[in-house]
Amino acid sequence: MANGIIIIDKPAGWTSMDVCGKLRGILKTKKVGHAGTLDPMATGVLPVFVGSATRAVSYAEAGDKEYIAGLRLGLVTNTQDTSGDVLEQHPAEGITRGQLEAVLARFTGEIQQVPPMYSAIKIGGQKLYELARKGQEIERPARTVTIHGLELLEPDEPGGDWRLRVRCSKGTYVRTLCHDIGQALGCGGCMSSLRRTMAAGFTLAECRTIEEVQRQGESLLAATDSLFRQYPAYRIPLEQADRRCRCGNPLTAEGLQPGLYRVYGTDGTFLCLSRWENGVLTSEKNFFGA
Repeated sequence: MANGIIIIDKPAGWTSMDVCGKLRGILKTKKVGHAGTLDPMATGVLPVFVGSATRAVSYAEAGDKEYIAGLRLGLVTNTQDTSGDVLEQHPAEGITRGQLEAVLARFTGEIQQVPPMYSAIKIGGQKLYELARKGQEIERPARTVTIHGLELLEPDEPGGDWRLRVRCSKGTYVRTLCHDIGQALGCGGCMSSLRRTMAAGFTLAECRTIEEVQRQGESLLAATDSLFRQYPAYRIPLEQADRRCRCGNPLTAEGLQPGLYRVYGTDGTFLCLSRWENGVLTSEKNFFGA
């Protein structure tokens, strides 16, 4: 059975679940999940987890992400991107780079975002986008998100959309960020394109296309522990301790620094992600067979 992680360069027009459905067919397995939904118009880094590696999805979802977003000033839509219906249009030709950079400073660090109506968030048991499609709009509580980096890049062409490099926390809506920047400038704005360049520590350089997976299949799957490569490795030295770990018991381990470790069995098998404190490694998540 196929197990592991594959980083897909999601094509435009596909939902994240479309990608998972396609991979289920290619890899002939039902157990496929993704970390971090991308809207259909978006492209780029989509980590996909196969088989027992799906146990690691929650760790991938929690990480920071980076995007290159197109910002179209002067246009306000109901979806906060160019796929939606136009609500307002305002002249924006006079907005200078200096004005835009001054406004961006206000959107760096911890900020409050009101989730868009066209989102999968549930309020009162209903997904917001289902209400939005019925023409309904309800009050949404603001959420705290963190914008770690917000850089203004050059437009793709003179007079074209501005481009932003955004590094942000889980739960950030980049199209809402574009909308809010436009509101702050007084001309309105929306997102015209989105490409995710990093998620869960994986980058575009590690991406594969759907066509590549069709040709090469499960040989492209990376090991589950590649998600945790930022943590040091610990190899269990004794068979007895190996057996204890595989039964879910904590391990005595001296001389380590506090924090998370990739723990491997005596045979080199990745067993679990464990936290070391006061001389003891305690498993946070087991990955036997992953």
